[in-house]
Amino acid sequence: MKVVSALAAVRHLLDTGAVRRGDTLLDSSSGIYAYALALACHRHGMRCHIVGSTTVDATLRAQLAVLGATLERMEPCEDLKLDQKRRVERIHEILAEHPEYHWMRQYHDDIHYLGYRAVAERIRRSTDGRGGGRGGLTLVGGVGSGASTGALARYLREDSPDVELVGVQPFGSVTFGSEHVADPEIIIAGIGSSIPFGNVDHASYDTLHWISFDAALAGSVDLLRRHAVFAGLSTGAGYLAARWERSRAPERTVVFIAADTGHRYVDSVYARHHEAAAVASLTPHQVTDRAELALPWSRMRWNRASRGPDRTSAPDPPQVPGTHRPTGSRRPPAGRAGPE
Repeated sequence: MKVVSALAAVRHLLDTGAVRRGDTLLDSSSGIYAYALALACHRHGMRCHIVGSTTVDATLRAQLAVLGATLERMEPCEDLKLDQKRRVERIHEILAEHPEYHWMRQYHDDIHYLGYRAVAERIRRSTDGRGGGRGGLTLVGGVGSGASTGALARYLREDSPDVELVGVQPFGSVTFGSEHVADPEIIIAGIGSSIPFGNVDHASYDTLHWISFDAALAGSVDLLRRHAVFAGLSTGAGYLAARWERSRAPERTVVFIAADTGHRYVDSVYARHHEAAAVASLTPHQVTDRAELALPWSRMRWNRASRGPDRTSAPDPPQVPGTHRPTGSRRPPAGRAGPE
């Protein structure tokens, strides 16, 4: 999914003179972005240096090697929060040694929004007569760096104000304040975070779903069985959320983002298919305050509010066809703004 984002970001850097062919682009990744950046660097004659998560598997390592990318894979770590912190620390060490490297900052630099305009146009064409009609469009996606969901919502809302954005999070993530709820299985790679990300525009989101590993596993398995879609764990979580949003507002067109394939989840998810609960038996725990969050699945109206320590939520508004709330207008930090 992030190929369109990385290609547009690198092209923008070249066009503006921020980097030149032959330069080295550096970033941290749990997998998808590493592959995307390696492709973009290979296409434009640049070097790619990745500090990889413990979740980077043999398949991705081979792909990166073929593309000529340098991969530093962190030592195995059961705690993915610690893994993320160590990767950022290693980035700073590399920059101290090689100040000429360009840090892509996928988590903070909103040049990663640019490539999603073409995706938004494709969604708009595919939902013509529905997404912009009386029913409205609901977009569902996992929130990691925040670029894909934030960008798509921004571009879609330019022409169709009635676009609802639903974010999907794992428990234990600081992004929308669920760090106090631990998932005993694992935090889902690719979404959520143990550190704040500047590219997450909190004021873009209407609703949030927090989904556990076990529930996401059930969604992934059902998606393959029912629709022949072999996708990653964050997609399974998004599928559950999309099914629920569709059930409560059937007049709306619901689009959900499938970020990656299921290949790196063969052992951790698909080999455990016999453990999957029936998705029809799973329903979210409706909450109005983050203090009420509970496994395996919670849902809360966010109402396009900025992030705050005491964030609470109002209940769902009545569903009235043809009506919509005004869109948010805050842009995420640009350039090199944002926390590390």
